[in-house]
Amino acid sequence: MKSVALHNLGCKVNSYEIDVMQQRLQESGYVIVPFDEAADVYIINTCTVTNIADRKSRQMIHRARKRNPDAVVVAAGCYVQTAGETALQDGTIDIAVGNNRKKDIVTILEEYWKGKEETAVNVINIGDTREYEEMQLSRTAEHTRAYIKIQDGCNQFCSYCIIPYARGRVRSRREEDILREVRGIVDAGYKEIVLTGIHISSYGIDRGASELLQLLGKLHMIDGLERIRLGSLEPRIVTEDFAAQISAMPRICPHFHLSLQSGCDSVLRRMNRHYTAGEYFQTTEALRRYYRDPAITTDVIVGFPGETEEEFHTTEEFVRRIRFYEMHIFKYSRRQGTRAAQMNFQLTEADKSRRSEILMRAEAQMSHDYRAGYLNCETEVLMEEKKAINGQTYWIGHTPQYIKAARADGESQNLGNQIVTGRLTEFLDDDIMLLK
Repeated sequence: MKSVALHNLGCKVNSYEIDVMQQRLQESGYVIVPFDEAADVYIINTCTVTNIADRKSRQMIHRARKRNPDAVVVAAGCYVQTAGETALQDGTIDIAVGNNRKKDIVTILEEYWKGKEETAVNVINIGDTREYEEMQLSRTAEHTRAYIKIQDGCNQFCSYCIIPYARGRVRSRREEDILREVRGIVDAGYKEIVLTGIHISSYGIDRGASELLQLLGKLHMIDGLERIRLGSLEPRIVTEDFAAQISAMPRICPHFHLSLQSGCDSVLRRMNRHYTAGEYFQTTEALRRYYRDPAITTDVIVGFPGETEEEFHTTEEFVRRIRFYEMHIFKYSRRQGTRAAQMNFQLTEADKSRRSEILMRAEAQMSHDYRAGYLNCETEVLMEEKKAINGQTYWIGHTPQYIKAARADGESQNLGNQIVTGRLTEFLDDDIMLLK
């Protein structure tokens, strides 16, 4: 009986895929062990979104080889998909698995041991495939929330992004497969799902038109499913009609991650983003017409090539105008193979760090103000874990807006995976509010 250690790098899509690989390995008799222990097989689900991600992927691969020189080291995912033969040159990797072969991990391992001596490469030209790699998940590492992958690939080709080359074109999962998986997840006791993918706003366009609203309507009718949370959305999908229709589905959480990247039109054009700051603003206003103070979160890149002080301050003023609940702020990282890597006027790390710190301070204030707006409001919290805070045990969970909340008496009650109603009365710390 062979042991397998798995490690994930990167996004929620990668997390979903590694959960599926682990599930298939367990079903085939493999024993799963922690990554820092000796194992017969090490599987690293790699990331390539930046040069730093590439480096981290290589580091984890080398760490596995060092931990057990006799083990089989498997590198899966985006890094080996884009690096090709370069990833295999130092001899550390025994098996390379691309982004449309992860479902076959058990078969790939069996075939490797039959041949034994040579490195096995299972990487297709992802740009040529139009087939969604069907994977089914019946459980996840989390006990209350399950991530459900509905599509793969991206057709946007933003100038800074390597992902279309690592993941290929948009490929949408069959609706019946998604519904079957979600029903199974709900039957297993999960109350909340998060729809994820590389570009979920594109769900269905490879079949002729967007089908996201249609899918949401069918998911909303599944008995026992309490919450549907959406992954990152392209701003252009949130029209007045879209906002009106999803607001009529109360199980959809009022928590919307709308990717921004910059609040300055000239930078957005250089990024090859397909909207203006004004159009983005209208998107957020549409949501606010149909929801009481929805949680709107985003991503922002600072220090994009050529970004002037004036352009940066335009972004700073714009994010304050939107009043985001949370922002994920990234310093632009030059990624070889993208158009932005060849652009003139690459900024210094010092300038990128200074601008990042300015937006991080703005984010901290906006996040606190948003949560403070829910003080003394009644809400529902899906409880997820027990945690000690200042010597007292609490149950911790999230509201529909993804505000973290805590209920006392964690020692005397088992509230795990239960939805508890109460009032948010105060801040326990910077991130957690007290529910009474």
